[in-house]
Amino acid sequence: MTVPDAPSGMGPGPEFAHLFAALPVAVLTVDPAGCIAHANAECETLLNLSERAMIGQPVDAVLQSPRDDNGRDSHGFAAFDTEIDTARGGRMRVDFIEAPVADHPGWRIITLHHAAASRRMGNSADRASAARAAVGAAAMLAHEIKNPLSGIRGAAQLLATGGEGADELTTLITTEVDRIAALIDRMQDFTDTRPLNPAPENIYPLLDHARRVALAGFARDVTIDERFDPSLPPALVDRDAMLQVILNLLKNASEAMAQQADARITLATAYRHGMAVSAAPGRPRQPLPIEICVIDNGPGAPADIAEHLFDPFISGKPEGQGLGLALVDKLVRDMGGIIQYAREGMPEATVFRILLPRGSS
Repeated sequence: MTVPDAPSGMGPGPEFAHLFAALPVAVLTVDPAGCIAHANAECETLLNLSERAMIGQPVDAVLQSPRDDNGRDSHGFAAFDTEIDTARGGRMRVDFIEAPVADHPGWRIITLHHAAASRRMGNSADRASAARAAVGAAAMLAHEIKNPLSGIRGAAQLLATGGEGADELTTLITTEVDRIAALIDRMQDFTDTRPLNPAPENIYPLLDHARRVALAGFARDVTIDERFDPSLPPALVDRDAMLQVILNLLKNASEAMAQQADARITLATAYRHGMAVSAAPGRPRQPLPIEICVIDNGPGAPADIAEHLFDPFISGKPEGQGLGLALVDKLVRDMGGIIQYAREGMPEATVFRILLPRGSS
């Protein structure tokens, strides 16, 4: 199948191949033998595979179609909010639409749209997300502020009666007031609208520093492995923000495996050709080839909150405040990148994948 030229009479403009590559929906073209002939950039991003790796492969070697008859007839097919398995061992919920190509017998087009992203685009989903954040904020504030205020009030009453242990009571009041102030400071991080100053950085000293900090403190009982691409070019990052992101993800992984004797974290990097996103509707796609992954062998997020991990005040921990991952998402976006959560591999592992712009040509 050849990609057709633009229809006559349209005048000068981008070639059809460029339009196909820039489509904001993941698209695969499948030949009569059931093998992949083309994949656009959005499809590469969604499936985490390059077009070169997919071309010539049977569709079921790249993703498991929800269609039982493998698309051998001439009819279209659609499945919305359905779960599929991918070649990388991951599982995702997508809107899967398959259609025959007119005048090309046996050829098919498959489009994939991330179902979670689709739901979040609706107004009702936005309201539901806002409601969850509001409820979560109220619950967190009630828990984190009411309890220390109760302790402060009790200590003040004892001081007023002239009881013994005044120094200890004063220390308790100071400690609890500091804890409330620290909480407010963390919440204020989300109101900081000052732009970051990304610059080309070799990320390996940052990753090494974060690893040493983790092993000296909260991850002292965890094995941290490295799986690095030695030819990775500089990334466009804000040094302090990037260090905060990696430390937060390492701490999150360590806490998720607190009860595991075989707790293991892997820091991995790779260069992903073809990875790009659009910063906003109507804006050109921004290449994001620098990949940094924080992988752990813990149980992963509870299924009911997995799609909302980066929303403020959503947490899978009984005592969690739901601020850490939300702040990570904000910092990564402020640097022009994206962060994703997935369960991948056999056996399944938790993967937080950061995609960032390249820092130099």
